[in-house]
Amino acid sequence: MPMYEFVCGGCRHQFEELVMTSDEAVPCPKCGSQDVGKILSTFAFKSGDVFKSTAVKSGCAGCSPGAGCAGCKH
Repeated sequence: MPMYEFVCGGCRHQFEELVMTSDEAVPCPKCGSQDVGKILSTFAFKSGDVFKSTAVKSGCAGCSPGAGCAGCKH
């Protein structure tokens, strides 16, 4: 099962959840809202003998939190 990071559209709580399928409905564990969206998360990759961590946090694929783009609800 893959682990995804989510953000709640109601209370803005960010959390991780193991899900069976990528389209599984995941409620917010803090407020119970169903208005939850996936966010890009931190990942690590191996380059030669060194592991590197790349932090990519955003509410959608093209903006930063707080930017207020039309594609997401920050």
